[in-house]
Amino acid sequence: MARNKNILGQSQLYQRQPQGWRKLIRVNIWSHLSYSTVITACLLGLTATSGAATKQADVELKIGIVQRFGDEPTDELNLQATPGDRLNLKFKTGERQQVLLNASSVKLEVVMQPLTAPALEERVVLSTHQSFETAEDAAKQWHARGIEVEIAQPQRWQVWAKRQVYNTPLLRRLLLQSIRIKGNKTAYLDTQILQQVPQVSWMVNGTRYRGNQLDITADKKVIQVHQGKSDHFGTLYVGNLRLQPNAYGNYTLVNEVPLETYLRGVVPHEIGAQAPYAAVEAQTIIARTYALRNLRRFAIDGYELCADTQCQVYRGVSGATPNTDRAIIATRGKVLTYQNQLVDALYSSTTGGVTAAFSDVWNGADRPYLQPVVDAAGNIWNLSRQSLAEEKNFQRFISLRQGFNETGWGMFRWRKESSMEQITKDLKKFLEVNKRLLANFKTIKQIQVVERSPSGRILQLAVQTDLGSVVLEKDEVRSAFSAPRSTLFYLEPLNKGKNPLWGYAFVGGGFGHGVGLSQTGSYGLAKLGWSSDQILDFYYPGTQIQLVSQTSNYQRGQGSGVRDQGQAVHINQPLD
Repeated sequence: MARNKNILGQSQLYQRQPQGWRKLIRVNIWSHLSYSTVITACLLGLTATSGAATKQADVELKIGIVQRFGDEPTDELNLQATPGDRLNLKFKTGERQQVLLNASSVKLEVVMQPLTAPALEERVVLSTHQSFETAEDAAKQWHARGIEVEIAQPQRWQVWAKRQVYNTPLLRRLLLQSIRIKGNKTAYLDTQILQQVPQVSWMVNGTRYRGNQLDITADKKVIQVHQGKSDHFGTLYVGNLRLQPNAYGNYTLVNEVPLETYLRGVVPHEIGAQAPYAAVEAQTIIARTYALRNLRRFAIDGYELCADTQCQVYRGVSGATPNTDRAIIATRGKVLTYQNQLVDALYSSTTGGVTAAFSDVWNGADRPYLQPVVDAAGNIWNLSRQSLAEEKNFQRFISLRQGFNETGWGMFRWRKESSMEQITKDLKKFLEVNKRLLANFKTIKQIQVVERSPSGRILQLAVQTDLGSVVLEKDEVRSAFSAPRSTLFYLEPLNKGKNPLWGYAFVGGGFGHGVGLSQTGSYGLAKLGWSSDQILDFYYPGTQIQLVSQTSNYQRGQGSGVRDQGQAVHINQPLD
């Protein structure tokens, strides 16, 4: 769930993907399939449904597939119609609406537009966070103090004082002053004086146009997107595209796509096209639930979900496979619920042998269905008798390797050594980026685990520096250092024959936050013959699989980030 670029997408390894998928490479589908075959498949989509599932209404999502176009002056996008089709472009020139037809392709570029006079761009950043989950909890706390807020993601997640409310320099400074009087030292003014701004231009049939918003459709509802000059293959997206301004002074390319079609671009990239079928079904139900529950994430930018690990990896329909399409068809409309509310459908690559509670990783209230579960089909460890909050128990647990659902996966157990030089560099960068105190420290004297949760996750890690103690909490621990792959680890001091300390070994297990379903663990359970229902009941105890009714009312985000996280949906009766 982090903005890490660690999940297998194209030809890279991304965070949630088990190691078995690392050897997958992106193949140019055009060399294997004719255009007509691919387009027919895209257009048919998932229409071959049957029974009650066919009655489920689809939901159109808005996915930010290119989030910050124009952040670099060299950014470019090439959009192409498929053979025999055309792109339709709609935009404003002045007050006049203009439509261009019969364009087979369009190239979007960035021009830095000088301003006639310098412009002030300013906001009060109340707090900075590693995840949306923690940012949302902080937003609720700020709101409870009477401050109107909104959640943003310029790079890391931030809580801003709402710009429409605190809309003058005086109001912003009075707010910041009142916050500091009450003892807060992390809030700050982010002030920029702009001399120029990025302006998007596009060339169509030899004529160049400029504008702040561009709608792109195709008659066959399929558009190929190439990001940058090095993207030779491109990605196919079904639905419409819109290039629109965001809250950070650049642009977002948004794909408006039906939910079930969206899943065709998520499931194969999250669980892997060759995963056991029951694991694919479980992933599909969770991915659908996750999407519907998280529509509020990017309300500030005018869309709903992103296409990377801050949400779910989405790569259009280029990577759709028969195995994953079959699971999407078979589970159409199915979601996971708790007391008739969509669950917080969190999942990760590898738990390391035990799942984490929500509050082990993020701030906020625990979910009854997201509690520590030993990730094994058999009885390997009794958490009630041998709590992993105790360091001795934890280190013994990490030494176990056999009998778990994830046994044999590379990220199940790991040991990463890091020098004091690297650790110092990592921590300084983390503190500087997050505007934290003591960022100008020189040396680290000691690192110590202060507190663990019953699932073994580090709740507090203390770093003693020459300027004082830096205390890292929960998901901050993994973000602050490059070595650990999760917060499920212990530290082993390393001297390597040198004095003072050379560095530390991070010895642990798991890949990612470890909350909810383990993708590698679901592989193991599916191979044991477990059904998707059984897999989901194992990782989310007390939940039910239900059908979303045709009259579902999904609460779209309003930008405050402080509403109840449960989404208001009408749910049919539980499925047997």
